[in-house]
Amino acid sequence: MNGIKYLLDTNIIIGMYQRNPLVLEIIQTKRIAINQCAYSSITRMELLSFPNITEVEEQAIKTLLALMTNWSISPIIEDIAIDFRRRHQTKLPDSIIAATAKAHQVELLALDKNLANKLQLSMTN
Repeated sequence: MNGIKYLLDTNIIIGMYQRNPLVLEIIQTKRIAINQCAYSSITRMELLSFPNITEVEEQAIKTLLALMTNWSISPIIEDIAIDFRRRHQTKLPDSIIAATAKAHQVELLALDKNLANKLQLSMTN
């Protein structure tokens, strides 16, 4: 086992960077260590593709991401994302992120409770 327990959604990583009290509470309550976390390639693309991102922000995000594991999109994740999107009618990036968590059998941490709930339903099916 690689010790990864959580997949962080884009909004969680933004919340970490911005020191969002809700995100910090989630991390503290669950006693999450950064080395227990991974992120999807989609999340990296979302974070670094903001049109007005500054060089300082970009470097800070890259530094934070370097502390975690990056999970790329595999054919298995693609298949799960296709099924997830069909069943739940979610946006493609959200479907891929949820599929990544499901494929690696880890908890998705997201501020989007609707997405997290859909993934929980999907994990039991």
